[in-house]
Amino acid sequence: MKSPRQFASYLFTRGGIVFMQLLAALPLPLVRAMGVVLGWFLYLVAVPRRRVVQTNLRLCFPQQTDSERRAMTLQTFEFFAKAWLDRSWLWHGHPDKVRQRLKITGAVAGLEEQQPTVVFAPHFYGLDAGWAALTQQLQRSFTTIYTDQANKLLDRWILRGRRRFGNARLFGRAEGVQPLISALRAGQPLYLLPDMNFGPEESVFVPFYGVSAATVPSLSRFAKLGRARVVPVITRMTSDGYQIEVMPAWTDVPSDDFLADTALMNARLQDYINTMPAQYYWVHKRFKTRPEGEPSLY
Repeated sequence: MKSPRQFASYLFTRGGIVFMQLLAALPLPLVRAMGVVLGWFLYLVAVPRRRVVQTNLRLCFPQQTDSERRAMTLQTFEFFAKAWLDRSWLWHGHPDKVRQRLKITGAVAGLEEQQPTVVFAPHFYGLDAGWAALTQQLQRSFTTIYTDQANKLLDRWILRGRRRFGNARLFGRAEGVQPLISALRAGQPLYLLPDMNFGPEESVFVPFYGVSAATVPSLSRFAKLGRARVVPVITRMTSDGYQIEVMPAWTDVPSDDFLADTALMNARLQDYINTMPAQYYWVHKRFKTRPEGEPSLY
């Protein structure tokens, strides 16, 4: 039997899911306009998270003026909100509508080759759109890593949405790496998002925009263990949906030095971010974990 708080949480979550189902039928310009309004609202009320974004931008773009960083902070909240509302049609819209709005470009033929592949998918706000595009439009069985949500109703909704297309497999972190390695060696591409601060365990400190950042070396290690190549996939939000760019496979990763590989990953990530800085996931405390003796940056 649910407590009053649990019941209220259930009703709120259920109402949110129904809202997203209804939103899927609306024209995209209207959904995006709602995202702008929601982004402004979050910018005004989510003060602690707004400070996180501003701190990240100050550390990574010290050449910007305060007014430029404020403008980019507002933009990143707008992109965050738009991407969240876009999950309505990604997960509930007609498949033909989804396919029309997700345009895969670049070295697509290379990704269709049946060989072990780690897809480097950085945390741009379109990450769910990129996953949906690959699983819907390419004839391969993709895998990824999933973190369970405390809210079980929300957890089921997200899992159902991310399993919507293709033969997608989501492995929980508690399952360990062996199932992922086995799937990778069997030719199932791993959609990997290693560019977040997951704490000091298993992390190494490498530069990110000139600031020491705790970074998991999983890209190099999975590629090495899975005997796989690394293919970057960058997802950009556009006015009519998303552009998913498949880049040529890296020829120098993995190497025998996972620390150098991880530093190179961050350096190339910076280049990707610089093409659309407001679409990166700056709401995350990327520099939360500090080297021993360094004070908190937040």
